[in-house]
Amino acid sequence: MPDNYSFLIDNPIFKQVGSVADTIGRECYVVGGYVRDLMLKRHSKDIDFVTVGSGIELARAVGKRLGHGTRVNVYRNYGTAQVCRRDLELEFVGARRESYHRDSRNPIVEDGTLEEDIARRDFTINAMALSINHDSFGELIDNYNGIADLKARTIRTPLDPDITFSDDPLRMMRAVRFATQLDFKIAPETFDAISRNASRIEIITRERIKDELQKIMASPRPSIGWDLLLKSGLLRLILPELAAMSGIEIIHGRGHKDNFYHTLEVLDNVSRATDDIWVRWAALLHDIAKPVTKRWVDKIGWTFHNHNFIGSKMVPRIFSRLTLPMGQEMKKVAKLVELHMRPIALVEDEVTDSAVRRLINYAEQDLADLMILARADITSKNIAKKQRFLDNFDLVEEKFKTINLLDAERAFRPALNGHDIMAMFNLPQGREVGLLMKNLTQVSRDCLIQPSRQAAIDFLLEFGASIGLKGDPQRLPAHDSEP
Repeated sequence: MPDNYSFLIDNPIFKQVGSVADTIGRECYVVGGYVRDLMLKRHSKDIDFVTVGSGIELARAVGKRLGHGTRVNVYRNYGTAQVCRRDLELEFVGARRESYHRDSRNPIVEDGTLEEDIARRDFTINAMALSINHDSFGELIDNYNGIADLKARTIRTPLDPDITFSDDPLRMMRAVRFATQLDFKIAPETFDAISRNASRIEIITRERIKDELQKIMASPRPSIGWDLLLKSGLLRLILPELAAMSGIEIIHGRGHKDNFYHTLEVLDNVSRATDDIWVRWAALLHDIAKPVTKRWVDKIGWTFHNHNFIGSKMVPRIFSRLTLPMGQEMKKVAKLVELHMRPIALVEDEVTDSAVRRLINYAEQDLADLMILARADITSKNIAKKQRFLDNFDLVEEKFKTINLLDAERAFRPALNGHDIMAMFNLPQGREVGLLMKNLTQVSRDCLIQPSRQAAIDFLLEFGASIGLKGDPQRLPAHDSEP
């Protein structure tokens, strides 16, 4: 007797759909990822149903049964239909079998049996079905040992993996993505087939690849996926600049760290700190220019001069190729890549107010994310050294708070304004007043003078004299108090 999992689908909607299927004499099953997620106790919004016969006909009958407020969307070209009611989305399709041409992942689809439909699924953990008909409600169809692979936390194809991946190469990306999302292992024979068929990924659109990469990046540990992409050979076809970071070159017995695995460590560090996918992309690309800037310099060793600046210039090209958004998201990633070394350079020197202020002005609204990236980039195995950097970052962030408070005060009550300068130097409005005001603003913003009226006067007298202007503080209008 088949195993019964009716307790997993003890929900009125399954009884309702099953009742409609019984009424029109149809077998109906909930299938695929929804069954997998039920078994794993993961939340899943969309529910997929397979019926032996027309999925569109069953969907329409279900929509009629559910009544007011229900919408049925029919996709006749695909033989599918969607039933939507409030936050419920039900997908219906008829059981089918597929065949493929070598130069396309779009299958030739024909009506088929439930067994043929299950066999065409990508992985065993997605090839299970639960009956929702009354007489067999909750019975599990598991022809390819999906339950066993769930327990073993393994990604495996139901049929020959070479055929599976050659027919639809996107499944190679999906294997990597599921392994990353679920923290599963890819079965050795399945992974070997991915490696053998990696070049087939070139027939997949960049948009579909991008969708899988975004899901990898949104996972708790994105490094799992990027490591699998490298080892399978897919990475050199999808993002060759990142693949080029792998490995260590040794000259005169001196090597550099493996920049690829350093990057994955930084990526996971960032992912523990934020769900912002664009900060995660910045982590992935922060050292992307190291392969092209790597140089051996005698008496110094390995250098990567300007890799942050050059890397920021590579970001738009990479985003464009991967069809990632080219607006503010790309600009944010490029900025974080360019600035990622600034906080580290700052704490290696004395943490001055002016240096901190410059960092605030460069980073602007991305300052907090820059500090997340900077902290994540400290991967030294020297615990004392790592802690020293992190402690100094704490000091820098305290400086941020102090200076931002000071800026807020200055924003409401500047020490001197343009009218003050015109009076003090007996000047009409014009270029000289603008030049004096610009320089006063700059030194004030960089904390090079004290935030007081007298400090502003002293600076203007000195700077004015350097450009041939003589000021007289006696001409200044009276002020009630100092700012």
